[in-house]
Amino acid sequence: MTSLAVANPGSLIQSVDWVAIAPPLIAAVAAVAVLLTDLFLPERHKKWLGRLTAAGLALALIALLPLTGGSPRATFCAQNVAGGSDNGGCSYVADHFALVFQLLALGGALIAALLSAHTVESERLPRGEYWFLLLSSATGAALLPASRDLATMVIALEVASLPAFALVALRRDGRGAEAAFKFFVSSVTATAVMLLGVGFVYAASGSLHLDAVAQGLEHAPGQLKPLAEAGAVLTLVGFAFKVAAVPFHFWVPDTYTGAPLPVAGYLSVVGKAAGLSGLALATTIAFRPYAGTWGPVLAVLAAVTMTAGNVGALRQRFDTRYSAVRLLAWSSVGQAGYLLVPLAAAGYTPAGLDPLGATAAYALIYGVVNLGAFGVVAAVGRRAGASVDDFRGLFARNRWTALALAFFLLCLAGLPPGLVGVFGKVVVFRAAVDAGLGWLAVVMAVNVVVALYYYLLWTARLFAPAPDDAQDDASVEAAAGRRLPLSLTATLGLTASAAVVLSVAPQLVLQVAGGSLF
Repeated sequence: MTSLAVANPGSLIQSVDWVAIAPPLIAAVAAVAVLLTDLFLPERHKKWLGRLTAAGLALALIALLPLTGGSPRATFCAQNVAGGSDNGGCSYVADHFALVFQLLALGGALIAALLSAHTVESERLPRGEYWFLLLSSATGAALLPASRDLATMVIALEVASLPAFALVALRRDGRGAEAAFKFFVSSVTATAVMLLGVGFVYAASGSLHLDAVAQGLEHAPGQLKPLAEAGAVLTLVGFAFKVAAVPFHFWVPDTYTGAPLPVAGYLSVVGKAAGLSGLALATTIAFRPYAGTWGPVLAVLAAVTMTAGNVGALRQRFDTRYSAVRLLAWSSVGQAGYLLVPLAAAGYTPAGLDPLGATAAYALIYGVVNLGAFGVVAAVGRRAGASVDDFRGLFARNRWTALALAFFLLCLAGLPPGLVGVFGKVVVFRAAVDAGLGWLAVVMAVNVVVALYYYLLWTARLFAPAPDDAQDDASVEAAAGRRLPLSLTATLGLTASAAVVLSVAPQLVLQVAGGSLF
């Protein structure tokens, strides 16, 4: 009979670093608090649920401050049981990489929450469910960049994704259910493929911890190499779906147009950040021995993704319903291609980690300006179905909103005075050139020029005279001088101020690209 006794039972009890896990933990506690409060709060007071959500996300952001400036903090470590001192066997590590992407995930969720306050009221969405789902998804997005084993990464990805399906379906106009169904089917398929890949990787390496996977793959027997390579490719599929990389991008336009506007903005930034962080961790740590394989694959994927996104945006008609959101959706696909460039460069550099700073810096810049653009669409449209032509003459009706959107679009295009967008693209270009990917830098340059066309066309409409018969209800409302709701004003003010500050002092974010994140 086999004995199940343990020589030192006390060694199985791990201490938890509560400070390290505080950011996602606070978001999770806030989600539970919102769900319970919704049960007892009278209907007339349920607007406080949105304020509780914003407060929880703000506290989660504040919890990042004690983790900055020091050495990485790790917890849930298998090696600590055996007396080890490094972080190789830890499932959660709060290092520079994790903090940057947690800032992006929680900050993006906070801006989305501010943007959601008016939408929840105007579209009569179920308040308790909406705020609970938003906080739950943000918890998964904040957990993923700190995960250091494949099992935790898969769980975090699903925690970020499953509430997002329900958020998309909350709109009750028929389009929400269709958008959520497309999103769900695509995501479930990608997750199933990824789980199969994780199983292959575990069989070949004998571990799920990222560092141990790299060591196992490096010393795996020759007959297991095909299994390991297939597992690595399949594992990356799930993260590529969240990033909206080609060919896993077809769900984006329909899902964004069917979802409430704040949810579309949330998916374009926070969802993309979650997938990007998982993709970076899997490639540069776990699958580092196969850098010669995934480096060229990611380079081609980046080129195809940015091209498909910009071509899709070029084909978008400006006078059709939902064209404003669909244009931002295709733009987000193109921006995903730019974000993949430094990841591809990491496969060509000896260290393999330094180029990730360019991805992190560009992701922070993109998150601020893209959420700001969605905020303006929500402010101008005030309803589903706004077209780009609805923005014609916006400067004459609401000059500050028009100037904010113009600035956001110029940042996305990489043109002055949106200097932070210029510097962000320069950092990405440099990562490609330094890695010897000159051809990819050329493809990116061509796509940047192509993207200028539709960004500038939209910007020009803001300052063009509006025909009398082109004003919709939102335009009439703005022309009558009615003020924007406080939540929309706060969102636009926060994102526009951040974009201006970063354009004046880009070193605040570009210093992320100056060194290794691990």
